[in-house]
Amino acid sequence: MKAKELRAKDTAELDKELIELRKAQFSMRMQLATQQLSNTSQLGKVRKDIARVKTLLREKATAK
Repeated sequence: MKAKELRAKDTAELDKELIELRKAQFSMRMQLATQQLSNTSQLGKVRKDIARVKTLLREKATAK
């Protein structure tokens, strides 16, 4: 997910995206614990996506 794509979304959509990413992160952590996760690099990608969304939410909050 690119920052350019995220900047086009409003705050409500970013909140939804953050919730979905956190659910995905939780699911991947559980798969990792039970050794069912085959591609562990996905976990890092989701973490970075969460950071991007949180950064944009913070930028939009301070811009107002």
